[in-house]
Amino acid sequence: MPGITRRRALTATAALAATASAAALAAPGALAAGGHDHSMPESFDEVYKGRRIQGRAAMDGGHHHEHGGGYEVFVDGVQLHLMRNADGSWISVVSHYDPVPTPRAAARTAVDELQGAPLLPFPAN
Repeated sequence: MPGITRRRALTATAALAATASAAALAAPGALAAGGHDHSMPESFDEVYKGRRIQGRAAMDGGHHHEHGGGYEVFVDGVQLHLMRNADGSWISVVSHYDPVPTPRAAARTAVDELQGAPLLPFPAN
């Protein structure tokens, strides 16, 4: 049997790297049911950096067709528009390109980004 060639070594390394990458990408979203975790996050009510942030199941009955998945967050009483991504992470209108793991983290990130400025209501369509 001939020894391993440089080409075979590089091919094997590339194949292993591709397999490891695919496994790493699939692992966070792979749940026992084979889907995504659509459970409702816990409610919270706290003061973060002098701002009151609150999160809870939506008062309108939690329609899951909405972007927030039936969950609402407020900063100083003003609703922070949230969206749940397919991988279970959350983004807000304030930090749209910075996904976070929970609505609480989205509220805290919004407070950080606002730097003391008031959150303005998001216009409804």
